[in-house]
Amino acid sequence: MGKISGLFWKKRNKILMFLFLDIFTIIFSSIFAIWLRFDFGVVDHIYLVNVLKFLAIDAILLIGIFFYLRLYTSIWQYASVTELVNIVIGCISFEAFQFLYKALFSISMPRSFYVIQLLIITIMVIGTRFSYRVMRSIIMRLENRKREKQVNTMVIGAGDAGRLLIYEIQNDKVGFDNRIVCVIDDNIERKNTYIRGIPIVGGRHQIKSACEKYNVEEIIIAIPSATKTDIAAIVDECQKTKCKVKILPRISTMVNSGRELVSNIKELSYEDFLGRDQIVTDVREITANIQNQVILVTGGGGSIGSELCRQIAKCNPKMLIIFDIYENNAYDIEQELVRNYPGLNLKTIIGSVRDYDRLEKVFKEYNPDQVFHAAAHKHVPLMEVSPNEAIKNNCLGTLNAAKLADIYKVKKFVLISTDKAVRPTNIMGASKRICEMIIQSYDKMSKNTDYVAVRFGNVLGSNGSVIPLFLKQIENGGPVTVTHKDITRFFMTIPEAVSLVLQASVYAKGGEIFILDMGEPVKIYDLAKKLIRYKGYEPDKDIKIEITGLRPGEKLYEEILMDEEGLKETPNKLIHIGQPIEMDDKKFLKDLDKLIDAAYKNKDDIKDKVAKIVTTYKVDKR
Repeated sequence: MGKISGLFWKKRNKILMFLFLDIFTIIFSSIFAIWLRFDFGVVDHIYLVNVLKFLAIDAILLIGIFFYLRLYTSIWQYASVTELVNIVIGCISFEAFQFLYKALFSISMPRSFYVIQLLIITIMVIGTRFSYRVMRSIIMRLENRKREKQVNTMVIGAGDAGRLLIYEIQNDKVGFDNRIVCVIDDNIERKNTYIRGIPIVGGRHQIKSACEKYNVEEIIIAIPSATKTDIAAIVDECQKTKCKVKILPRISTMVNSGRELVSNIKELSYEDFLGRDQIVTDVREITANIQNQVILVTGGGGSIGSELCRQIAKCNPKMLIIFDIYENNAYDIEQELVRNYPGLNLKTIIGSVRDYDRLEKVFKEYNPDQVFHAAAHKHVPLMEVSPNEAIKNNCLGTLNAAKLADIYKVKKFVLISTDKAVRPTNIMGASKRICEMIIQSYDKMSKNTDYVAVRFGNVLGSNGSVIPLFLKQIENGGPVTVTHKDITRFFMTIPEAVSLVLQASVYAKGGEIFILDMGEPVKIYDLAKKLIRYKGYEPDKDIKIEITGLRPGEKLYEEILMDEEGLKETPNKLIHIGQPIEMDDKKFLKDLDKLIDAAYKNKDDIKDKVAKIVTTYKVDKR
């Protein structure tokens, strides 16, 4: 209460101070203007009397106009062009009203008096209002120069965000020990100009030379509206220096943060320059699709499954069921959701999708409206060594879930698939292709459930992804192992991939294979170099990159669509529909039963049996 009271008195005192200054301004400007009008000589008696007689009215008029324009409640230490314009408008309005009422009541005054007084009042009001800001700026700069340890900093971006950031740092917001020494901006018209005394030295290609010239230690990328493509290009230039790189996040992540801009600065993450441009989905459609529904996520503790749970939890489902065999993963995501969504109706169940009876108990007890089937073995080299396990977990698990979805009248069943299902060269990809075929077969047979699959490539930072492996290798001092210098992969961040999965589920009518646009493929060798530089090292100098040769089942590039599937558009340009190929469903399901039986007998020829079902699968004989 005492703090609030103190703030009130402080605010009141500031208003009183400005009222006193404005009254003084009226008195001084009126007398000085009429005196100046007569060249500092003898002033006509009638004019002097009229000036003195109406000082009180003029003061009340000026104060009233200034109150209307909020010139007594503005925060002048942050004053900008808006406040300056309001001052000019206020002063002109005052002179106009003064002229009108004096003309109306035939109060004699020289016309030039109003012009002279306008200039004097405007200068004095601007001086009194902006003096605090000027003095504070001078004091802050003097204090900054006295500091022993300051970090020479380059700001990239001379737009609104960059300008505000420089202002906040120069005014010592939240105690930053940075000293801005130069600015980079690609707008050629801004080169050799200044922001608050800081030179704009050129575009992104001058980053390295400017860092050397100004002894830059830290770089802040202040272009929150930039695309990931632009950020990646800027980071490439920054990585040619030894400077630490930070970044302002996208505008959407800063909205309503309630913090100073400088407080949003974060360490550069690999997602900032390896991801793609922000993916747009229709949040209202997704929410409407999930809201008040019972949702089951199999494999809910995995990297994809846990992100599905996070985004589904935001949509206010009637109940969210996490089903996973790995209790540690399931526990972690359960605790996170309990923390972040205390009102969420959440059930966490440990069990395997291979166990039909365990899975049926879940369907029977909770009767889910929608199933997102993310449970699967996904690690390519490990599945090549243990191919029977890929069939047991991926194929049988999907078959069990698909059967139960039909029996218990689930509305939608969404399979999480992979680009490795296209012309597979490994057993993991082939098993996922069989999962897609299961989905398409059951969609034809079921009268209750719409079955769809969503196919996408690698996701940044997922379990088994190459990025965590590279980062760990770099942390251990190398080498970073790349299987082939020309190998490429598609990449997308986990939240982006999952948001598109949820959007695709909105479009699901049954039988579709939704294919996510993964953008341009990334060269893994180049990715390794970027991550090494991201960690502050030089590739093949500080950290060696070692070419190890393609692993069993690995191919140089991934595809997301088979030629025979065709392609259809959806309302979201990043989601396409591959048309299902014709197949004999009865024969396929019989062959699938035999394959699963062979897998449980741990047959050595399981890959050959898979190749008979997935005709596009080329068995790797290595």
